[in-house]
Amino acid sequence: MSRYAVTDPASGAVVREYPTATGAQIESALADAVTAGREWARSTSAAGRAALVGRVAELHDERRDELAAAIVREMGKPLLEAVEEVEFSSAIYAYYAENAEKLLADEPVEPLDGTGDAVVRRSPFGVLLGIMPWNFPSYQVARFAGPNLCAGNTILLKHAPQCPDSAAALQRIFDDAGFPRGAYVNIHATDAQVATLIADPRVAGVSLTGSEAAGAAVAEVAGRNLKKVVLELGGSDPFILLSTDDLDRTVEKAVAARLDNTGQVCNAAKRFIVADELYEPFLAKFTDALLANAEGISPLSSVAAAERLEAQVQSAVEQGARLTSSGKREGAYFPTGVLTDVTAENDVYHQELFGPVAMVFTAGSEDEALALANDTPFGLGSYVFTTDPEQAARVADGIEAGMVFVNGVQAESAELPFGGVKRSGFGRELGRHGIDEFVNKKLIRTLA
Repeated sequence: MSRYAVTDPASGAVVREYPTATGAQIESALADAVTAGREWARSTSAAGRAALVGRVAELHDERRDELAAAIVREMGKPLLEAVEEVEFSSAIYAYYAENAEKLLADEPVEPLDGTGDAVVRRSPFGVLLGIMPWNFPSYQVARFAGPNLCAGNTILLKHAPQCPDSAAALQRIFDDAGFPRGAYVNIHATDAQVATLIADPRVAGVSLTGSEAAGAAVAEVAGRNLKKVVLELGGSDPFILLSTDDLDRTVEKAVAARLDNTGQVCNAAKRFIVADELYEPFLAKFTDALLANAEGISPLSSVAAAERLEAQVQSAVEQGARLTSSGKREGAYFPTGVLTDVTAENDVYHQELFGPVAMVFTAGSEDEALALANDTPFGLGSYVFTTDPEQAARVADGIEAGMVFVNGVQAESAELPFGGVKRSGFGRELGRHGIDEFVNKKLIRTLA
C-alpha cells in the first residue's frame, strides 16, 4: 500500500491511494518553486499577491462541502466540525488578503542621532517547506500558506500521508485562484526526501505542525543547515477553575474544550485543575456530561491512534489512576473517560492524551493550581476560569504557555497569534506575528 492513502477510520477501508513522489518529481517541484520565487514573487506587489489569496478564500467558501467531506473521509472528523474548519480557513485567507499590505508595509525607525532616516522593509525569505498534520487538513494549511504567499514566499506543501484527498483539493484551489506554477506545490514526499529538502540550500525555511518526535527530527536537520524553523507541537493544556457563578455553564465549556475534534487538538484542554471547594461538584457534572457525549462520538483518526491512547490509559490505571469510562475501544472508536488520582509518579501525568479522555486534579490554592498547571513539559495553550479579574490577571501572567484564554474556550481567530513554548515548539502563526516569521526585516539606513 502507498504511504499516501485515504483510509476511512470508521470502517478501516482503504478508499484511495496516491503514489509517493519520485526523486525527479521532488526536484521538479523545488525547481518550480525557485522559479516562481524569482519571476512571480519579485514582480508582484503585496496587494497583487493578497488578491490571489482573497480568491483562495472565496474558493474555500464555494467548495466548502467538498473540502469538508474529504476531511470526514480521511480522519473521521464530525461533519459540522469539518465545515467549521473550512469556514475558519476561509476567514484566515480573507484576513491576510485584507491586511497584507498593512502588515508588510515599511516600518520607519527614527535614528537617535537625528541624521537621515531609517526604515525596516519586509521582503520574502524564498522557498518554504510546510509539513502539515492530519487533524486539521484545511486549517493548518491556511495558517501557513495564507501569510507566506502574501509575503511573496513560495511553498512546498507536504501534507499528512492520510490526507491526500484534502491535499489534492487544496492544490486545485491554489491553481484555480490564479497562482502560477511553483507558487504552491503539493508533494507526496517521504521522510528521507523531506530531510533532503531541508538540507537543500534552495529551501529557506521550514514550518512543521506535528508531534514532538517529528519536530525534533526536523529541527535537527534544519539546525545543521542553519535554516529558520517554526514548530507547533503537542500540548497538555491546563483548564484552571478557581471560581464560577455558573457551574453548569463552565462545565459545558470544559466539555467543549476537551471534545473538540474528538479530543484530537494540540491546544485542547486536557488537564482540569479545580479549586477544592468546586472539585466534587465539578467532577460529578463534568464526568456525567463527558460520558453523555459518548453515544455520538466520532472515531479517532485511525485504529493506531486509538490503540496508542488505550495503552496510555491502561498504563495510567496500572500505576494508580482511577478511570471512569463510557465503555471500551472498538477499532478506531475510543470511549470518553475521566482519569482522577493521577500523581506526578504516573507516566500519564507528563504526557499528552490525544483523544476524548480528561485528567482532573484538585488544588488547595491559587498557587497550587498554578504550580500544577506549569508542571508539564508542554506550554501551548491554557484556560483560566474565575470571577475575580485581578486573580485572572495574576494567573495568566504566571502560566508558562504561549496562549491564555480567560473565561472562554475555542476563541482562536485569524488575527490572534498561535504558538507555544517549552516542548510545544516555538514561533507563531496567524496575525501580524505569523506573517513576520518568514520575512527578511531589512534595515535601510540613509544618511544623506
